[in-house]
Amino acid sequence: MTDIHLDDRIYDVIGEDGFARLCAGFFNRVPADDVLSAIYPEDDLEGAEHRLREFLVQRFGGPHRYTAERGEPRLRARHMPFAIDQLARDRWVQRMDEAVTEAGFSDVANRVLRTFFDASATFMINRQG
Repeated sequence: MTDIHLDDRIYDVIGEDGFARLCAGFFNRVPADDVLSAIYPEDDLEGAEHRLREFLVQRFGGPHRYTAERGEPRLRARHMPFAIDQLARDRWVQRMDEAVTEAGFSDVANRVLRTFFDASATFMINRQG
């Protein structure tokens, strides 16, 4: 199985619990992070965690609940209101990388997720800074 097909099947490898652990690990880091806490409103951390988890579940081969709840992902458009510069991108990737490590996935799942997060975070940059 090539990585092109494997990335769509990570859900089969880590399941709902894996994505829940990953997102919880990331959002547990947000309030203490000086950069990310400015992007994620404290009163919506639970909602942001839910949206990210549902998006990732769908993106990596699980049920399409994200689209059922919110419509097409349109990630860049949805993130445009938030100031995402290189520093914010790098910090997001750093904290997500820590969450991936903490979640304890297989080497293959780690590689697929980290590759996706790195590319997606770069795509979200919408400000110079």
